[in-house]
Amino acid sequence: MIASVTTTGPEAYANRLTAERLELRKAAEGFESIMIRQMLASARASSFAEATPLTGSGMKQFQQMRDEHVAEIAASSGAFGLARSIEQQLVQHVRAHEEA
Repeated sequence: MIASVTTTGPEAYANRLTAERLELRKAAEGFESIMIRQMLASARASSFAEATPLTGSGMKQFQQMRDEHVAEIAASSGAFGLARSIEQQLVQHVRAHEEA
């Protein structure tokens, strides 16, 4: 017999959130994604690589797309924790505004 499976981790937490809290989380993850993209772009800009046939505009566009994808994955997984911190700050602000 197979035991029932309970969801744990980010999925279980997301299932318990209100619609407003989900909007806050999405906004916080979006901001974290932007910050990670900027960090990756800054790191890539400081590269000391020489110009080669593989470093043209096509490669730069590919790197930008890859950086965007990595940033979105990192933000949605909570790897850096920035989105969670932003979300908590926004929730406190919303609660204070509702109580006023």
